Amino acid sequence: MVNFRDSSVVIIESGRTLIRAGIGLQDLLKAPSVEIQARVGLRRNPGDSANGASSLKPGESSDNLRPSASSSRASNLPFQPSLLAKVHDYLVGSQLDEALEADQDIIVSWPFADGDIRDWTQAEALWKYVLFHTLQLKRTQNESPVMLSMPAGLFRDSSERICQIFFERFNVAGFGLLDRPMAQLYAAGQLNGVVVDIGYEITDITPIYDGFIMQNARSSTPLGIRDCQVYLANLLRSNQSVMAAASPPDKPSDPGVIQRFLDDLVKYVWMEGLVRVPSDGQTIEIPEDEGVTDIAAVLVAGKEKAVIETGMKKKLTAKASAAEQARAREIEALDLVTVEFRGHSVTLGKERHRFCEPLFDPTLLNGLPVERADPYEGRILPLQEAVAFSVRQTDVAQRQYIWQGLFVNGDLTNHVRGIGAALQSRLAPFILSTPDQATEVQPRSIRVLTVPEYFAEYREKGDGFAAFLGTSIVAKIAFNESHAKSFVSKTDYNEKGPHAVLEMSVALL
Repeated sequence: MVNFRDSSVVIIESGRTLIRAGIGLQDLLKAPSVEIQARVGLRRNPGDSANGASSLKPGESSDNLRPSASSSRASNLPFQPSLLAKVHDYLVGSQLDEALEADQDIIVSWPFADGDIRDWTQAEALWKYVLFHTLQLKRTQNESPVMLSMPAGLFRDSSERICQIFFERFNVAGFGLLDRPMAQLYAAGQLNGVVVDIGYEITDITPIYDGFIMQNARSSTPLGIRDCQVYLANLLRSNQSVMAAASPPDKPSDPGVIQRFLDDLVKYVWMEGLVRVPSDGQTIEIPEDEGVTDIAAVLVAGKEKAVIETGMKKKLTAKASAAEQARAREIEALDLVTVEFRGHSVTLGKERHRFCEPLFDPTLLNGLPVERADPYEGRILPLQEAVAFSVRQTDVAQRQYIWQGLFVNGDLTNHVRGIGAALQSRLAPFILSTPDQATEVQPRSIRVLTVPEYFAEYREKGDGFAAFLGTSIVAKIAFNESHAKSFVSKTDYNEKGPHAVLEMSVALL
């Protein structure tokens, strides 16, 4: 029997563009302590590197590289393989950020962006940085087991090679591999549902039934945060306040500078939580009752700031003249917000709430500069149609259970609330709407999932951390099992080699 201390367990979530990690499992599962972009950098000129990084040759290939993914999963994020580069040649995390800020000549690659692993040396460099630099583990005395979540649909040989890297290169004490969509659904406490993971440029859709991924129904659509940013940046060109800041009348900026200003402003706006998605039943308002406020309930709900602001608003309104009240109502109807950005006060209106529109209507992107990895033939499906299509690929008897778990997550949902409800309302036409035509197996409703409130560390963070939370939940169960059937121990690895991960991992049972 293998015994691990909860404090030694390492959780790693590897997404297409982000890696999150943490060490230690407490009774109240902690949020990740590490978050880095899943990218590496290599100096173009070998003379710039103390480690002697090799020069890059476009088009190089070797056994270390994975063939390109299909167009539905392919990414437009840069990828440059190097046959000669070693793990220590790559810059990762803060090292890479500092090199780019110093304007050094760096080639950046995103090895996970296609949903599989484009380059094994680059992947190893990222995981090594997380384990030994940020989490401060020691390879020679590594007593930590690792639970790793990865995008669904990895090749079998990819799973084996990952297992080999963690045992032979990182000397872990145990290893488990978990499909990312399963981790996300576990975080919501469900075994049935459809996970919609909105990424930077690709949204992955994964129907799950009774704890099993419906592999034939998985799909991806080339829509993501990037498309929303391009769309809103274009809309903001009609905002005089924004354009005056981007290109002051007394000192006009060139088009490239204006575009970068707009792109950065849009990213700032959505990441500051200034965007909401219009949909019925989303707005949570603090009741303006005339009675006594339940202070305990307010504190538990974390709404004390809103209540204070509401009270102050009442007092000011009571003293205001009729004209002032009319002006206040006019401003409130305009939904204006002023932000300080790069030394400018910029006023934004309701156009900012149109940020997510391209997800539901990709035709809005026609004519806008959106680069895709492969030219798409035909129509790009709106998110609601793509989700409905995936669920329709499952068995008819399974669909009513799958529709009871619509779980929308991804980094966007950490900052923009209500996307799940917005998608739910747009999916309504795809399920039965006439009760008198119902049968026992036809779905009658769609239920939106969220991370439960009792996970205190995640309450205010949004659903974008669901994959890390679900991976932590599985790790707490798996690494405390008496028979060690849900992870690979060192003994298992010594006996069976990398193939052991196919027999014992929670992701592939």
